[in-house]
Amino acid sequence: MIEHYTDMPVLGAMAHEPQLALAERHLGLTTSLEFDDARMRVQRIGERVAEQVDLSRVLELACGAPPCPLAAAGATPAQAPTRPVRIAIARDKAFGFYYPDDLTALRAAGVELLPFDTLHDARLPAADGLFIGGGFPEVFMDELQANASLRDDIAAAIDAGLPAYAECGGLMYLARSLRWQGRVCRMVGAIPGDAVMHERPVGRGYVRLQPTAGHPWAAPGEVLAHEFHHSSLDHLPSGQHYAYRVARGHGIDGRNDGLLHRNLLASYAHLRGDGWAERFVGFVRRVGAERRDTRSRPQLERLVA
Repeated sequence: MIEHYTDMPVLGAMAHEPQLALAERHLGLTTSLEFDDARMRVQRIGERVAEQVDLSRVLELACGAPPCPLAAAGATPAQAPTRPVRIAIARDKAFGFYYPDDLTALRAAGVELLPFDTLHDARLPAADGLFIGGGFPEVFMDELQANASLRDDIAAAIDAGLPAYAECGGLMYLARSLRWQGRVCRMVGAIPGDAVMHERPVGRGYVRLQPTAGHPWAAPGEVLAHEFHHSSLDHLPSGQHYAYRVARGHGIDGRNDGLLHRNLLASYAHLRGDGWAERFVGFVRRVGAERRDTRSRPQLERLVA
């Protein structure tokens, strides 16, 4: 029908196959980290695509396409500094929402990513910073609560000033507790509020954020991001400090997003591009340098004395 009524060539058509279905839940697709047979699923999908799509023609058209301006702009990463920065990153069934280009940008900025499992690891890896992205902590809240040693370790590290960034699900995990379907489980407690899941979305769509003077690593100007969360952060004490004022969207309370505590920034917004990864790494480096300077100063004073 497409070829009959238009001049658009059809390069393939995928038949409906129930065994290729990807399960969905309240916030979208079930992540691949929750499937033990993820590689097999991808291989099966690839086989079906090869059978039903003219891949030679797809490649021919792709090779003849003009360069993508965005891809060209980011094709040559900046030279990574000589001293690597070690950033612990939650990568498991509960937290798997990361954009590959963000991880690439972190590595290009000189970061060694240290994955850890919030469900099973007893301690954080020795790191200069911490990154907890989005995910489904509500689905795994029993396991997260049971791993008290890691929760205590994360809380102590953040309270001691470890530079940390958390998005959406990561914010929920760092809260005091998490309520869903009539049950409540203890979380990390680095944030003095309680995450509560709701039946309908609280925030959904594109957001525009204005960085506050207290933002530790923002660039000047408006921040464009997106949010999609069914939870709210309740029972926050008054006087909290925030990294953003919300110009469009919901954030934490309809007016603010990016809760600040020590060197932690935790927000419902998911940042995209705009160099945030490089700026966060720069912040981690500055904090690390200040810590090293603080530790070395008493030794220098003793030598002088």
